[in-house]
Amino acid sequence: MLLFENVTKKYTPDITALEDVTFNIDTGEFSFLVGPSGAGKTTLLKLLIREELPTAGSIFFEDVEITKLPKPLIPKYRQRLGVVFQDIKLLPSKTLEENVAFALEILGKPDKEIKETTSYLLNLVKLENRRSLFPVQLSGGEQQRGAIARALASDPDLLIADEPTGNLDPDNSFQILEILRNINKSGTTVMVISHDKEIVDFMKTRVIRIENGKVISDNKGDYDTIKKPKKPSVIHTNDEVKTDENIQKTPKPKTLEKEPPTPDDSIKNLDRKVLKKLLQNGIINIDMILKLTEDDLKNMNFNNKEEKKLEDFVRNYLLNNSIKNNNEQQNN
Repeated sequence: MLLFENVTKKYTPDITALEDVTFNIDTGEFSFLVGPSGAGKTTLLKLLIREELPTAGSIFFEDVEITKLPKPLIPKYRQRLGVVFQDIKLLPSKTLEENVAFALEILGKPDKEIKETTSYLLNLVKLENRRSLFPVQLSGGEQQRGAIARALASDPDLLIADEPTGNLDPDNSFQILEILRNINKSGTTVMVISHDKEIVDFMKTRVIRIENGKVISDNKGDYDTIKKPKKPSVIHTNDEVKTDENIQKTPKPKTLEKEPPTPDDSIKNLDRKVLKKLLQNGIINIDMILKLTEDDLKNMNFNNKEEKKLEDFVRNYLLNNSIKNNNEQQNN
């Protein structure tokens, strides 16, 4: 499901947060990412949610190469992730029920589905009887469970929990762990960022350890054991997929769209090659084109000639649109 391939992140020439990080997470897996403060765990999360870009290397989420994802498609990609942040981030002016429902409203769900799903999720985290309370009226453990419910609103493929038991007592910590384990059993891939030795040892599952920006161990079983990480069995490199046994040619990872969508009438007259690249990246109308940045065009591998054709098309469109509006105003 997830592959970090030779990922390096430098904030300045002298500050390296991650260095040549490589690991993969399989679909349906439950794993821990551990390490001391300042090890690079938070930076790794920011890269995963495309809040930041790596200095070098690639990150793949199934068929999506995150590092090359155009900005207009980032919100759609993030819907496939459920993130429980360390500082929880529940909206203080909304009740617990409203916090979960709000996440569904953003997704444009109908009222009936919002009501049913909200009740289901609050029941899942055992907070049905606390639904009308505001975050300040909830205990730390209840707030954390509420954040998990909200993170599950988009029915994510991958749930990432950042220090979900960091400020909780042992009883609440294991209650959170049990909820996460049940979520994983239902089919959701779960990755927990933690330094809580007790819950890591209790789960006896995969533990990836990162220190000083490097993955130094990939072990199954407990917090302290150091076991040299193995290279992932599948590595993407440009147009190739390398496996342990052979090397075979395969297309580059696709973006979110499985097949190029149908273009809007506003861009049908674009140059054929330019249009093809846009559609492959889910850009289907002129409004989406107008929101593209130079970095987006670079990530979509536009050459100078293609970029010039796109600029000319946009310029002509804006000019014609302006003339049309002026004529309509004069007629009115």
